[in-house]
Amino acid sequence: MSNIPETGRTPRVQNRLVMIQIVVFSLLLTLGGRLWYLQIRNGQEYTDEAKNNHTQQVVQPAVRGSILDSRGIPLADNETRMVVSASRTELSKMKDRGKGVLTELAGVLGLDPEEVVNGVRLCDSKTPKPCWNGSPYQPIPITDEATTDQVLEIREHAEQFPGITAEPTALRRYAGPDGANTSQVLGYLSPVTDEEITKAKGSDSPYLRSDQVGRSGLERTYDKDLRGKAGITRYEVDNLGRIIGEGTSDKPQPGANIVTSIDSRVQAVAERELNSAMIEARKGIDKNNTGRHYEADSGAVVVMEAKTGRVVAMASNPTYDPNAWVGGISAKDYASLTDKESNYPLLNRAIQGQAAPGSIFKVVSSTAAVNAGYPFNRLYGCPSSYSVGSQVFTNFESQGYGNITIGKALEVSCDTVYYAIADQEWKKDGGIKPKAKPGDWFFKTAHEFGLGKRTGIDLPSEVPGRVPDRQWKKDFFEANKSAWCRDGKKNGSYAEKIAYENCRQGNQLREGDAINYSIGQGDTLVTPIQMASVYAAIANGGTLHQPSIGKAVVSADGTSVREIAPKEQGKLPMNAKLRKDIDGALADVATTGSAAWRFGGWPQKQIPMHAKTGTAEVQGKQTTSWFASYTEDYAIVMTISQGGTGSGASGPAVRKIYEAMYGLDAKGAQDLKKALLPKPQKELPPVRQENQ
Repeated sequence: MSNIPETGRTPRVQNRLVMIQIVVFSLLLTLGGRLWYLQIRNGQEYTDEAKNNHTQQVVQPAVRGSILDSRGIPLADNETRMVVSASRTELSKMKDRGKGVLTELAGVLGLDPEEVVNGVRLCDSKTPKPCWNGSPYQPIPITDEATTDQVLEIREHAEQFPGITAEPTALRRYAGPDGANTSQVLGYLSPVTDEEITKAKGSDSPYLRSDQVGRSGLERTYDKDLRGKAGITRYEVDNLGRIIGEGTSDKPQPGANIVTSIDSRVQAVAERELNSAMIEARKGIDKNNTGRHYEADSGAVVVMEAKTGRVVAMASNPTYDPNAWVGGISAKDYASLTDKESNYPLLNRAIQGQAAPGSIFKVVSSTAAVNAGYPFNRLYGCPSSYSVGSQVFTNFESQGYGNITIGKALEVSCDTVYYAIADQEWKKDGGIKPKAKPGDWFFKTAHEFGLGKRTGIDLPSEVPGRVPDRQWKKDFFEANKSAWCRDGKKNGSYAEKIAYENCRQGNQLREGDAINYSIGQGDTLVTPIQMASVYAAIANGGTLHQPSIGKAVVSADGTSVREIAPKEQGKLPMNAKLRKDIDGALADVATTGSAAWRFGGWPQKQIPMHAKTGTAEVQGKQTTSWFASYTEDYAIVMTISQGGTGSGASGPAVRKIYEAMYGLDAKGAQDLKKALLPKPQKELPPVRQENQ
C-alpha cells in the first residue's frame, strides 16, 4: 500500500490545484474590481467625504441687528450676558466623560446636576430633551444667567473645571421701552431646524446649525437682514475627534438694523387702553345673554397713519413676554403660551383675528348702495324692523327713525335702511335664481375696498377675512355638503335643522344672506388691519395703502440705508362727492350720532373726529365690540371679542389713545408739550451706533 506510484495521485492533485487557482484568481479579480470602484469610479466622492470627516467648524454667531421704533429707540436689541459653556471635545477625553466636572459645575451654578449632564448629550431621535442639537465641536451653553461671583469662582479654579468657559455673550433682548410690550409685532427667535438647514442648502445665505431664526412678527419677516452672517473657524481633527490643526477663519458680519413706524410711547398707550377696556367691559352685564357679565376674552387695536398706511401702534390681547424665548423657552412656559386656557396669546389678533364687522361695515354698504343707483341724500324708510315672509330683521334695540338719508342711517346706525336696499338689489339680480351676470354691487364693492384678501402687511401669517359672495357660497357648499346632508337627515336639534336647510339650499345666495350681509353680519369676516386700512383710505381721500411697519433697513455701521416706501394698492370705489358725504356722516357719528356720548367736549373744529360704532352678533357668543375712527392724520380701529357694544366697550379707549397722541385733556384742551405724536413723523431717525 505504501508503494503506490506517485503518478497515481497526479490527476486528483492537479484538479485541486486548478480549483485553488480559480478561487484565488476570482478573489483577486473581485478585490481588483472593488479597488477600481473605490479609487477610480467613486474616488473623488470618497476623498471629499474623508476630508469633510476630518474638518470641523466652530461658529462665532453674528450679532443680530436691532429693531428700532420710529424715533430710533430699540424695541429689540442685544444685551451682554455671562454664558457658561462646556467643550464636549474636552469632556469626552475624561474617564467619566466629564460627569464629575459637570456635577461640580452644577453645584456652583445652583442647577440640577442631572439636567446639566444630560444637556451636553447629542440629540438624536432616541434622546429625550434636554440635549444638544448643535455641532459636537461647538461650545455647549450651560446657562446664560451666571452671576459675577459664579464666573469668578469658575475662572479662579480653572483646574477644577477643564473644558468649561465663562464668557460674555450677546443675547436677544426685548427692551419694552416706555412699557411697550409689542410682542406679537416683534415676534421671537428659536434655533434653526434640520429641515430648514436642508431646504436652505445652495441658497445665498444658508443656515448654520447654531443659528437662531425669527419665528413670527418682524423677527421672521426681516430675518435675513437681521441675522447677519456668522463667523466660521475650521479645524482639522483626527479620527478620534482630536484637533490637530487650524484652517481658514471667517469673521462674523453683524446684522442690519430695522427702523419701524412703531412709536413705543403710542404703542404703550394702545396696549394699556386695550387692556383697560377689556377689564372694564367685563364689569358690564349682557342683558341679551342670560344676564352674564361680558367675557371680553380677547381684543386688538391698530393705529395707522392715514396718508401712508404705516402702523404707529398694534396691540393684541392676551399677550406674552417675548423674553421668555431668549436662551430657549421652558416646557412650562411653552405650554402656557399654547394652551387653550390661555386663549393663545401668540396670535396677533390685529392681523389673524377674524370676526363679523357689524355696523363699521356700513361705509362699504353705503358706497355700494350709491353706486347701484340709490342717491345718498334721498329719503329712505327706517322702521324698527324689516320682514321677509315669517322672518323679522330688527334694528339695534328695535328703534325706528322714520324717513332718513343714507348719511343719517350711517350716523344713527339704522339697519333697516340697508336691509331694504340690499333686498331690492338681491331681487333685481334674480333672487334665488340669479341672472347670468348679476350686478352684485354689495359684494363687488367689498372686494374693491380690499376685503376678502390679505392686505400684504409686512408681518407673517396674516389671514384674508371673508366676503361671502356667490362663488364662496358654492365653494363652501361643496366642502360641507356631505356632512350637512348626513346630519340634516336627523332634523331634530337646531344645528340639525340648519344642516338640513344647508343641504337643500347651501349653495344658493338666499334673501336672508343678502340682508344680513348688508350690515356686516352673517358669514362676513374682517380683520382689524383691514378695517384700519379702509378707514385710513376714507380719511386720505380714497387711496388704499398696503399697511407696513418696516421703514428702512440700515447696515450695522450706518453707511447703507434701504428705505421701505409706502405702497399704494388702489382707490376706493367712490368719487370725491361721495367721499365727502360719507366723511360728513362719520363726523356726525362723533358729534350727534351713536358715538357722541363718548366724544363730548372733543375739539371738533381743531381736530375733526370721524367714527363708526359696530356691535356684531355671533352665534353662540356675546356680541363683538368694534370702533372705527379717523382724524386727518390717523385711523384707529379697536375690537373686543364678547365685549358688548362698540361705543360702550371700545369707544372710550380709542378716545384716550387720541388724547395721548394729540396732548388733549378730558375737556378737549390741547397741550402740545404733552402730545406724543400730534403729526405723523416724516424723517427717518438717526440710527444710534453701538459697539457691535
